[in-house]
Amino acid sequence: MEITPDFILDETPHWVVNHHLASALPGYLMLGSKHHVNSLAQLPGPALAELGGLMANIQSVLETQLNPKWLYISRFGHDPRYPIHFHFIPVYDWVEELFWKDARYRLLETFGTQENIQTFTDGAELTLFIWREFGAEPHVQRHLAG
Repeated sequence: MEITPDFILDETPHWVVNHHLASALPGYLMLGSKHHVNSLAQLPGPALAELGGLMANIQSVLETQLNPKWLYISRFGHDPRYPIHFHFIPVYDWVEELFWKDARYRLLETFGTQENIQTFTDGAELTLFIWREFGAEPHVQRHLAG
């Protein structure tokens, strides 16, 4: 995948750090391998050696500069067109507030058993909210303007 240079924040011999190409959430970053593999086990040793330090540095910068309530670091997807990559998703207080105010997401409370209902959300629910509400243009306009 070609990443527009304006989105790239840093590069090493094995990795690219960039703003998420399709998200309007401030600070949503990606760490992608320059090696077209889909498994950590397939990465060359030097790429693996860089990975931990890069992840820790990205987390430190995001937490220091943007002060999110939480920072989710995840690997999703299995599309063979894209090399292995990681999502750095900052969750701000205002994002969680928007989640709780959006009645559509209360439907999530109907899944599972009544004994498991929580008064707080989890990473999966907030990630779904962020992907749906900050990744599609009509939703982005609503949440960033409101």
